[in-house]
Amino acid sequence: MRRSNLPAELNRFVGRTAEQAALTALLETSRLVTVVGVGGVGKTRLALRAAAGAQKRYGEEVRLAELAPLRDPGLVAYALVEALGLTDHTPKAPRGVLVEHLAERRMLLVVDGFEHLVESCAPLLRHLLAHAPGLTVLAAGRRPLRVAGEAVFPLAPMDEADAVALLAERAAEAGAPVVPVNPAAPPVPGAGAAPAPGAAAVRELCRRLDGIPLALELAAGRLPLLSVEQMLHRLDDRFRLLADGGRGALPRHQTLRTAIGWSHELCTPEERLLWARLSVFAGPFDLEAVEYVCGSRELPPERVLDHLGGLLAQSLVSREDTPAGPAYRLLDTVAAYGAEWLAALGDTERMRRRHRDWYMGLATWCELEWFSPRQAEVAARTDAALPNLRAALDLCLELPEDAHLAQHLAGTLWFAWVGCGRLSEGRHWLERALALESGHEEARLKALWVLGYVTVLQGDGTAAVAALHECGERARSSRNALAEAYATHRMGCLALLSDDLPRAESLIGRALDSYRELGELNSNVLMGQVEVAMALAFRGDLEGAVAICREVREVCEERGELWTRAYALYVLAFSAWTREAYGEARELLTECVSINHTFRDLVGLVLAIELLALVTVSEGDPAEAAVLQGAAVPVWDTVGIRLFGSEAFDGPRALCEQRAAEALGAEAFDAAVRAGRGLSLDEVVERALAGLRDPAALGGPADATAPRPFRTARSAAVPGTRKPAGSPTGKGGEAAG
Repeated sequence: MRRSNLPAELNRFVGRTAEQAALTALLETSRLVTVVGVGGVGKTRLALRAAAGAQKRYGEEVRLAELAPLRDPGLVAYALVEALGLTDHTPKAPRGVLVEHLAERRMLLVVDGFEHLVESCAPLLRHLLAHAPGLTVLAAGRRPLRVAGEAVFPLAPMDEADAVALLAERAAEAGAPVVPVNPAAPPVPGAGAAPAPGAAAVRELCRRLDGIPLALELAAGRLPLLSVEQMLHRLDDRFRLLADGGRGALPRHQTLRTAIGWSHELCTPEERLLWARLSVFAGPFDLEAVEYVCGSRELPPERVLDHLGGLLAQSLVSREDTPAGPAYRLLDTVAAYGAEWLAALGDTERMRRRHRDWYMGLATWCELEWFSPRQAEVAARTDAALPNLRAALDLCLELPEDAHLAQHLAGTLWFAWVGCGRLSEGRHWLERALALESGHEEARLKALWVLGYVTVLQGDGTAAVAALHECGERARSSRNALAEAYATHRMGCLALLSDDLPRAESLIGRALDSYRELGELNSNVLMGQVEVAMALAFRGDLEGAVAICREVREVCEERGELWTRAYALYVLAFSAWTREAYGEARELLTECVSINHTFRDLVGLVLAIELLALVTVSEGDPAEAAVLQGAAVPVWDTVGIRLFGSEAFDGPRALCEQRAAEALGAEAFDAAVRAGRGLSLDEVVERALAGLRDPAALGGPADATAPRPFRTARSAAVPGTRKPAGSPTGKGGEAAG
């Protein structure tokens, strides 16, 4: 697990020295601190600054949860799970997952943008604080949480000195430097130096904007076009209009709205229209999405980039780099203003549907490209698009006539739920979608088999059988052979994890025959072949298992597929271990660990770590093997029942434990296991990837005559499983079920 996900500062933090010190001191005495203030006053920036300063005190265990993009209160706990970098495959409620993870940790959790979700956020944070004594929460929002023990930190606008410094700094960044002044410094008598040109106007502008950082930054973005004096004149006119002719200072929330509204007026008509339409996005968005969602006759897609650049130059849109490439986002306050304009135009629902359509298209593209050399890119794009995919699912569930789209989208995202470590959230969406009657059988069937797959991996056999039985029955009734094949396949997967190996081979073999007849070839199909290979290996037919996995690996290499390849490498690594080819086994497992960690697939990762431990003890390093075994324990806690309760899957672990304990003695073995349990997931992976070992340096291989975990009796391979279930036409894809 990454220990901190705080974003890097994109520009220099200016001022707020006293506030930083006071907030830092409050965090040392209170376990729940909430920074409150009007929009644009700098709550988030100050909270992140304080959190960054506290990282050493918390052993780098500092995490940020951004709740502003969420619309569904039921997703708050899932968002915190995501923010903590957790991957939980169990059926446990996310609240329980959070408590288990935090119970014995010392952590600072920053929760930003919670005010619209306070009814669900406050009870959850109260519960976590009560059950995790090492947890401190730093929240930032426009209202307190009103939780017992909460220390409220009201954040006022900047004083004049800080406001002037911020305006000067941001103006210089925009290429229009203004003269920085120190309003606290009195004139020097007899110095004969006249005040710096424009200094009084700069101070007046900061006063008119009430020292609100967002308003100052918006003003700085306009300084390349307008002088400070021109800006004052325009603001003066607008203030008089909004204050109905009054001369006094405006309330600060009105000051900010005035500054934003003034920026809105200074935009071109096309920029204003784009601003309004961008408000439908949740979280970051990329240029392609903007061109599709926001483009129209009035706003040609080929001109969108220019208008987006205009908004970026005015500090209305921010740019950030993500693993999926450059992305943009509207500040929450700016987005809220745009949403009001979009509603005034009567265009909100149409734009939300266009937004949904784009992200449904993106999900479909990602599903197809999952089985391609772009698989890692798909994982990154899905991760970056998750807030917007959630918004699309929300809309589908909100509109009764779109229930089939909810089922289709939740099913299409199977690779995000299964391949990228989001089983719990996937189940949340699938069950909500399936609770609706859509009238579209194909969409429902896909959601059913995906739900069955998710619950199989969660170890919830009852839910899995219910979903897969319904899918199979309805598929037969509607003569949907592909959905029936997927249901059969996942029933076979359940049998594999339950140690019913003959039934697993039979069911998955039938599914593979159907895939071949239907021309279906994708990651699921190849995974089915690996699952058959596992069953063969567990029954002693290592030769048959290796033959299948070598062919699967060849197809994966041809297609650029990594996720399934990792599971094939696991079987091949076990075979290499049985031949005492420990270097080969380690090399295979190193690649396996790297792939699984990239995709956050903890099932594959923990299996590889435990087999790597067996290889390590066989190389003659029982202490390191015991550390790796210990490191696997907390990973299994997030996967579910250790090794699925399967004796077959437990073979490598049991043999490794026996050998390492005999070599080290019980006390040393237990100490090494405890050390492993204390490692973070990232530390475990780093340790596993540290490099190939030199067995000679470790004293040579261990006793090769020791018993091996898998039986040696042979069993025949399932007919039709030696060749990948390829399409004779070369077609296929992930649009299954």
